This record gives sequence, structure tokens and C-alpha cells, in this order.
Amino acid sequence: MPQTDAPGTGGSSGHRLRWWTELPLIALVYAAYSAGRLLARGDVSTAVDHGLALLRAEKFLHINAESPLNRLFTGNSWIGVPADFWYASLHYLVTPAVLIWLFRSRAVHYRAARAWLMISTLIGLVGFTLLPTCPPRLLAKGHGFVDTMAQYSDFGWWGGEASAPRGLGGMTNQYAAMPSLHVGWALWCGVLLWRHGRTPLTRAVAVAYPLLTTIVVMGTANHYLLDAVAGIAVMGVGLLLVRPVLGLADRVRERFGLAPVGAWQPSAVVTSHSGSAAAGAAGVGASGAGALSGSSTARRGASHAPESSIVSGECQTSTGERIPRPRKRPAESGAEPGAQSADAGDSTATAAR
Repeated sequence: MPQTDAPGTGGSSGHRLRWWTELPLIALVYAAYSAGRLLARGDVSTAVDHGLALLRAEKFLHINAESPLNRLFTGNSWIGVPADFWYASLHYLVTPAVLIWLFRSRAVHYRAARAWLMISTLIGLVGFTLLPTCPPRLLAKGHGFVDTMAQYSDFGWWGGEASAPRGLGGMTNQYAAMPSLHVGWALWCGVLLWRHGRTPLTRAVAVAYPLLTTIVVMGTANHYLLDAVAGIAVMGVGLLLVRPVLGLADRVRERFGLAPVGAWQPSAVVTSHSGSAAAGAAGVGASGAGALSGSSTARRGASHAPESSIVSGECQTSTGERIPRPRKRPAESGAEPGAQSADAGDSTATAAR
């Protein structure tokens, strides 16, 4: 019998996931993400020191790709303006779109994907708290970086303070650069689109989106290359923690008497017409095995069991009526062993005559 998961089960579940419970949960995590970025401001001088340390390390390794990219973006508005729109919006549009797509079309994978995103986001908040980092655009002008969001602010809704809308720059933490969750979330989207998408276009988007996001965050001078690497590492750690975290969540649910999210749901089992014959055969085999063990019990209760009609040769008797058995006659002398008694008698008489 083929088994299918009910929509929204997140792997196969005894507790179905509902959009009206998922939406507040995701909103809560996003609120925690925003509040964490805001509260984990850190000391400005410490953030600048961390940013300069990353820049020196990249120059030493000859991987400071953000410098030439920033010059390209600031010198060509046809690249810089779309990049600013990309940075300011897609982070908050593509990620929930992929979540909704998984919930509606790939429900068995939704719960693990959601847990991966949330765990990684919380790890990123720890990084913002412990390692406040000044992005390249806020370093002194002598380092050669230009804030493209400020340069092209007339083209969009953002002001001169990160990607926040005009007048709301003070409500964001501009030193939450390490790790880059722009890159981390884009990688999450890319992996899921590649793994669960079914068309070449989906696979192309799965590759292009995280790569272009990485280029955009550096070209707009919002992140260092090492910030992007840290974002990828955070997603890797989050992925490794998905299984133990979900296992712990199921144990907590069981502890409080709630249905665990991870067991097959009886209502999710679908039986096709082609499988009904096999199911009947399996049932007959099971009943036959049970009949042997229960035969003595059946004999003991036979006198109390109601009589049923007998069907034989497409003729049905009334309840309690029996079909008479053929009468047996003793074999006469001279008859061959195993022969019917009547036949034996006839053959004997013929011989005598």
C-alpha cells in the first residue's frame, strides 16, 4: 500500500503543521532577529577594529574582492542601482517565498528547512553580539570605500543609513556585518531550490541567487568577503544541528503529552485500487495464521455460536440445514480395494451370469 504524507507534515507527522501556527512562529523569529540586530550594537571603536582586522587579513591573503567590486558599482549606476534594490529587498522577499513554496508544494521537507533557517539565524545573532563589525562603507574614506546605498538613495526608499527606509536608520544595527545573513539566507534558498526544484530554470536560479547576492553585498560595501564566508559557515553549522534540535523538540512535545512531529499519520495513508487485492490477500493470510492458534477456542465455543447458512454449488441452504453426505456401503467379497460397493456388486453378478 503506498503511503503519502499529509500536506504540512514536515517529514511525516502525527501533528500537522498549519499556516496559522507557522506564520506567527516565523514572525516571532524575524522579530527576534531584528531586535537582536538592534540591541547588539557593541562599542563603535571595537566594531571599527574588527572591520580593519578583517580588511588587513583579506589584503594579506589577496582576497579583498570588495574593493574592486565597490569601485565598479559606484562608477556605473546601471550596476549600482539594481544592486542596491537587490540588497534592500530580495533578502526579505525571496526567503519567505521559498518557505511558502516548500510549505505548499514540498511539505515533507518544510519542517527541516524551517528549522535549518531558524537555527542558523539564531547563531548569526550570537555572532552580531560577540563580534560587532564595522562594514566597509562606514570605514574612513582613506580606505577607498563608497556607500552605494547613500550614493543612489534618490532612486529608492532607503536613506544614507544601511537599507532602512528614510528616517528609520537609527532603528537598525549598522555594525551587524559578521556574519552576513544576506549570504547565508541566499545560500539556504539556493540549496532548497536546487534540491527540490524540478526545472532547469529553478536550478539556474538556485545557483545564481546566492552567487549574485555575495557579489552584491561586497559591491555595495555592506560586507567583507570574510563576512560572506562566515555566513556560509553559519548555515553549515545550522544544518548539522537540525537533526538533534528536531529530536529534542519531539522529546519535549512527548514530555508534555503533545503529538510528536515525526511519526506517520494514519490519515495520511492512501490505498489505491490496485493495492486492495494485495491487502485482501494479506488479510486472508493473517486470518489463516490466527485460525490455527484459535481453533481450540472455536471448538469450545461452537455449541454457543449461532449457526450460519451453507453455500455449495451456488445453492444456499437455510440456517441450520445440513447437506447430507453420501451413504457408504460395506464392500462385498471379490471387490477390488478402493472400488465403490455398488460397482463391485454389479461386476460380481455379471461374472456369475
